[in-house]
Amino acid sequence: MAADGGDGMTGEVAVLGAGMHPWGKWGHSFVEYGVTAAQAALADAGLDWRDIGSVVGADTVRGGYPGYVAGATFAKALGWQGARVTSVYAACASGAQAVNTARAQLLSGLADVVLVVGADAAPKGFFRPAGGDRQDDPDWLRFRVLGATNPTYFGLYARRRMAVHGDTPEDFAQVKVKNSAMGALNSHARYRKRVTAEEVAASAVVADPLRLLDICATSDGGAALVLSSMEFARRHGAPDPVRIRAVSTVTPRYPSTVLDLPDIATDSAVAVEPAAETFRASIARAAYEEAGIGPEDLSLAEVYDLSTALELQWYEDLGLCAEGEAAKLLREGATSHGGRIPVNVSGGLASFGEAVPAQAIAQVCELVRQLREEAGDRQVAGARVGITANQGLLGHGSAVIAVR
Repeated sequence: MAADGGDGMTGEVAVLGAGMHPWGKWGHSFVEYGVTAAQAALADAGLDWRDIGSVVGADTVRGGYPGYVAGATFAKALGWQGARVTSVYAACASGAQAVNTARAQLLSGLADVVLVVGADAAPKGFFRPAGGDRQDDPDWLRFRVLGATNPTYFGLYARRRMAVHGDTPEDFAQVKVKNSAMGALNSHARYRKRVTAEEVAASAVVADPLRLLDICATSDGGAALVLSSMEFARRHGAPDPVRIRAVSTVTPRYPSTVLDLPDIATDSAVAVEPAAETFRASIARAAYEEAGIGPEDLSLAEVYDLSTALELQWYEDLGLCAEGEAAKLLREGATSHGGRIPVNVSGGLASFGEAVPAQAIAQVCELVRQLREEAGDRQVAGARVGITANQGLLGHGSAVIAVR
């Protein structure tokens, strides 16, 4: 459904509030992080918890039983008041799925105001499948059959970029340098220290060619949004709020001819022609089509930099440059603060680490701050349109476009 600039029936919804719990390793329950983020978002919106008609929680499967019913868990922690609840899970895309669910409720008239919350208390080290033998689970199989941890996957992807496009470890290091400079300015980031290329090169090799500082950490953290219909926003005294104009939650197309873990094999293309674009490129295209814009209209992007090499891949998948030209775009300074299309001015996962159910919501929080011109030293001048992008396990697309 294309948007035309603010009518509640166009597909747009208002962002009245955005809030976060700082990322780090705090040793507390994910519920505490989510409640802190929710209360911050409510305060930002100027609303009371009792004004909320629906809660959509992004699940964490590592938090025990409450994590699987995150909507009700957060509603209980905030104080039962009769709101609708929904819980969603899409791994790293959970936050975008939660935003999409909230938007659907608002556009259908099921609620006037929806609270979206995601939070996590992540384990130390890399993520691994939950216990038990599950031979029909591709994620379990890639660990047990291939021994392919997440850093192994990131390293293979980096190697592919080096072989196909000529990227270098020095290019990867510059992504970390760029993102750490922004994370140093972000009060919610876990790592608030600038990093040099020499420090990246001196850090331990984890999955060749990637070093420790090329790969994001696992973190605790939380993020929340208060979304409303455009009509409610006007009644509430917010005639020109940040608006979510598009959410892409597409899946891959058969046959898949590009190996992408956790799947450990590609499909045959003998009988069916492969799609003209990759899965990640289709995520962005669907968002652009719904929003009625193109990559040339963007002011900034927040992307899923699980590794420095994967950030470069997103430049191409978002259409910020042609295939194989991501490193060139980086070297030119186009994706740095002050460049043509700044990427990860929040500091990205390089500065935050992964708090899985919260990270796609946190990306939207950054867009909100930027589009409101509230980002301080990280502010992108004249920001009007932003996009988020990440990918959830087993083919969950995730992109959100916000405008002002």
